[in-house]
Amino acid sequence: MLHPALLILYGSQTGTAQDTAQRIGRQAQRRHLKVQLLPLDSYHVASLISEPLVVFVCATTGQGDPPDNMKNFWRFLFKKSLPVGSLSRLGCAVLGLGDSSYPKFNFVAKKLHKRLLQLGANMLIPVGLADDQHDLGPDAVIEPWLASFWEKVSSLFPSLSSVAPLREDEPLPPTYSFQFLDGERERNHDRLSIDTDQAVPCQLRPFPARMVSNRRVTELSHFQDVRHIELDIIGSNIQFAAGDVAVIRPRNAPEDVHDFCQLLSLDPESSFILRPTGSSAVPHGLPQPCTVRHLVESYLDIAAVPRRSFFELLATFSINELEREKLAEFSSTAGQDELHSYCNQPRRTALEVLADFPHTTANLKVDYLLDLFPQIQPRSFSIASSLKAHPNRIQILVAVVRYKTKLYKPRRGLCSSWLASLDPSQGEVCVPLCVKKGSLRFPKEKETPVIMVGPGTGVAPFRSALQERIAEGKTANVLFFGCRSESKDFYFQSEWELMMKAEQLLLFTAFSRDQEEKMYVQHRVKEQAALIWDLMINKTACLYIAGNAKQMPASVCDAVKEAFQQEGGVSAEEAEQMLADMEKTGRLQMETWS
Repeated sequence: MLHPALLILYGSQTGTAQDTAQRIGRQAQRRHLKVQLLPLDSYHVASLISEPLVVFVCATTGQGDPPDNMKNFWRFLFKKSLPVGSLSRLGCAVLGLGDSSYPKFNFVAKKLHKRLLQLGANMLIPVGLADDQHDLGPDAVIEPWLASFWEKVSSLFPSLSSVAPLREDEPLPPTYSFQFLDGERERNHDRLSIDTDQAVPCQLRPFPARMVSNRRVTELSHFQDVRHIELDIIGSNIQFAAGDVAVIRPRNAPEDVHDFCQLLSLDPESSFILRPTGSSAVPHGLPQPCTVRHLVESYLDIAAVPRRSFFELLATFSINELEREKLAEFSSTAGQDELHSYCNQPRRTALEVLADFPHTTANLKVDYLLDLFPQIQPRSFSIASSLKAHPNRIQILVAVVRYKTKLYKPRRGLCSSWLASLDPSQGEVCVPLCVKKGSLRFPKEKETPVIMVGPGTGVAPFRSALQERIAEGKTANVLFFGCRSESKDFYFQSEWELMMKAEQLLLFTAFSRDQEEKMYVQHRVKEQAALIWDLMINKTACLYIAGNAKQMPASVCDAVKEAFQQEGGVSAEEAEQMLADMEKTGRLQMETWS
């Protein structure tokens, strides 16, 4: 009797859902199932009607939005024209990855599960809702969910129990094999691999934007280095509106590339062609042929904190007993506390882990590099300029991430540190980018006022909106801006002052450290209760909140609800409902990040 084929479809924004999907794929391979693993938008969705065994792994982004690589699937699945019962032959399970500190926790997985049921799908087990906030992390849900799933699969396909699964310490075949080239063949291939596609740039084909300027906008004495970066997009076909987002794929630091190649005894200048060993396609973003330097610098995420799956795979190469025992512990359910204190807490990178396990690293075969290291994920930055004010330019505001842990070397944000290191005065430097629609939409009507609350770098999309709105003659603009100190991190101060002088902007500032008692944007919102009530209730203004997702958005919403109660005499419940209705109709919009 033939073993079943398992289809694993994932929607992933930062790579976590993809990593979980790959983990399920490896478990399936160990059980001798044939596996197909794809992002949802790469799958021909009409074929779902005849799939007997499917696992959906989905993350939730933004304010309950699907990840970018499942948006087309999402639109198709929610077409009203799809007949009830159209998926009655589908056997499937849904696993969601989320964070319960966000109001729309696992919204995509819940909604997908509900929609599949509406269309008649046979749900094999209840939906799994993993939570980053759990003491044991997402695995607290994923592990028992997977145990239930495999139990269900075994009962549906008894033939699986006739063959013993592969042991966890046995390496599976690599997804790709590396075929190294000599110099002559390398030159011939290079001539063939030039991309002449002139389409609008996307994540698979970013545009190399020339960096025009890279200026620090915080005082040198300030603890944080924040950059105002300008990029030239002439010839790119890129168009964008206020609220849209620049998507940038960073590169690893030259010293990390050097250390990695030394650890694995790789020549960075050697070239290779990737050959898939199964049904996988060569990853987008890797030229054929490719140099080792390009692979390590622009593709492999060696500076990220590795996930548990990294240790699982690394353990299969260990020939040193002590190292093998430690890696096996980090891969086990019982060893997750140990793994957390070794890896997650100090933010140890994958490259540093390889250095800590030298015997295992020495035995690591190059063919497994793409199985071991995920692809570098692009980073998103709110665009801080308007094409109407700055034609053929994109400007962004970047806070350079740098902090200390118990490790000797300070931890650095990959993308922000890379961008900060680029110096256009030393020669031409290019940043690969594309643009995607953001979650903020500004009103088209000229008379509709906007209230924008954007502390810190959260002000970036509002600068874009103000430049755009003022160019269109829309002057009913209110901005609440907060930072630590008026003299150290008051971004775009002179621009706001010019707008106020021209009566195009009403500005309220909160400098949290400039007086004894801390002052935040929510305090300024509370002080302006009468203005908030008048604009939002009498003039149907739209309210926008952008910035760090910790306490600020909820505190601002609380201040707005208090304003409704104070000025409108409504109850706490009514104020809550008013804000909920405004969110539903798009009059309250938030863009937050952790």
